[in-house]
Amino acid sequence: MLVDLVIVGGGLGGCAAALSACANGLRVFMTEETDWIGGQVTSQGVPPDERPWIEQFGCTKRYRTYRDNVRDTYIKTFNVKEASSSFNPGNGLVSKICHDPRVSLHVLNEMLMPYLLTNQLLLSLNTKILSVKKIDKTIREMTFENTITAEKVQVIAPYFIDATEAGDVLPLADIEYVVGAESKAETGEPHALESSNPEDIQAFTYVLPMEYREGENHVIPEPEMYEFWREYHPDIWPDRYLSFFAPHPITKEKREYTLFREETGFPLWEYRRIFDKNQFDSKYKAGDITLMNWPQNDFFLGNIYDVSEEDKKKHVYQAKQLSLSLLYWLQTEAPRPDGAKGYTGLKLRKDIFATKDGLAKSAYIRESRRIKAEYTIVEQDVSPDFNKGRTGKKYHDRVGIGSYSIDLHPSMAGRNYLDIKALPYHIPLGALLPKDVDNVLAGCKNIGTTHITNGCYRLHPAEWNIGEACGALVAFCIKHNTYPKTVREDKKLLSAFQVELRNDGFELEWPEDFY
Repeated sequence: MLVDLVIVGGGLGGCAAALSACANGLRVFMTEETDWIGGQVTSQGVPPDERPWIEQFGCTKRYRTYRDNVRDTYIKTFNVKEASSSFNPGNGLVSKICHDPRVSLHVLNEMLMPYLLTNQLLLSLNTKILSVKKIDKTIREMTFENTITAEKVQVIAPYFIDATEAGDVLPLADIEYVVGAESKAETGEPHALESSNPEDIQAFTYVLPMEYREGENHVIPEPEMYEFWREYHPDIWPDRYLSFFAPHPITKEKREYTLFREETGFPLWEYRRIFDKNQFDSKYKAGDITLMNWPQNDFFLGNIYDVSEEDKKKHVYQAKQLSLSLLYWLQTEAPRPDGAKGYTGLKLRKDIFATKDGLAKSAYIRESRRIKAEYTIVEQDVSPDFNKGRTGKKYHDRVGIGSYSIDLHPSMAGRNYLDIKALPYHIPLGALLPKDVDNVLAGCKNIGTTHITNGCYRLHPAEWNIGEACGALVAFCIKHNTYPKTVREDKKLLSAFQVELRNDGFELEWPEDFY
């Protein structure tokens, strides 16, 4: 099969790349390992983590369309009591648009539909990459396999985007990459380790959906590893793992959580709530629904990439058992304000992800393999201690903007949370370009960040912007018969590309008075 562009991975970055490339007339082949496109917001069950200004500015036009379509889907299909341009379906604390992952799946499929119906976009679900044919610094061909039918397909293209959740193309294509934490000598970052550690990788999480139906009993069978997780007490934790105590992400001190909003503590239920029943008129008495993606179900006992298949299966199993054990503990042992124990009305909603165990289809991977890029983003680029203005370094080759604090979860090397202030930042084109290949782009969390700066570049709007910029760059290169690195190095070509991005709804600078 011959196409203009192959996108490996149908997550947020992959979908954004496909939308941009197809809008520019390219024929695209995109794969996805699960049967759902969308990555973070769908198969992994993570509602958008966004900056305070996202409703006004700070993302691409297409990302804003995606957000608007999510909100409109609820307003059009539900009896919403107070519909508005700021309607938040779940009234979750983490996002202004906390919503059911199935709604994002619907919206993304609808946005891609014009290209799917005309066969301009070829979408292959349940498909993984098997091998790569590479000559010198150019990828020529990739081979994929359908995990259901075992059918294989070879695809030839002039350009390829690695938009997988863990940078899966990199080892197969023998592209240089980094895993874990760099040393201070390598990056000069104030918060870097004295010695590099490839095992210092952020925890991953298997998200779990729950509905609360007070007065009912939905207790699940005791998970096989319940006793282990019930008694587990890592050195970095102030109490047993399955408890309402956890380290505060910023102060690292013992922090008390509650399940529901009480007089004290942080209400975990509202944190990632995706359905607030009080906002809808319905004769059916539905309960609130939330997604369990909390400090207590972060898994950091082992990784699921660059390990043996046996270790990967073991760590996936243990991570799933952790989430199920936390649910079971909440149902049976969690202390209640009234002195009783357990919330039997917590119901595992297996229908939401359509999985046998009820958990998300994929693990939420915070930290991917990262390319050795033409430009690597370091802590100094985004730190208020190294930048005098309101934003981080304003790269000459910027292709977008983003904003989030440097948020690092507990690591597999035994390090605790690390939360560092970061200014609103820019996305440099050089971070999307691997040093040692000419026709491959990084379109997800695998760009040229460090372990530290990955913590602020991994969130939803930035991933979308990265993928969309990759799709636009491929179209620009084909149109002008040039290469990505040449675009970055040639001032006229770079300026022309940035003009096209602006005309297509990219924001390349922060407003002068954004706060």
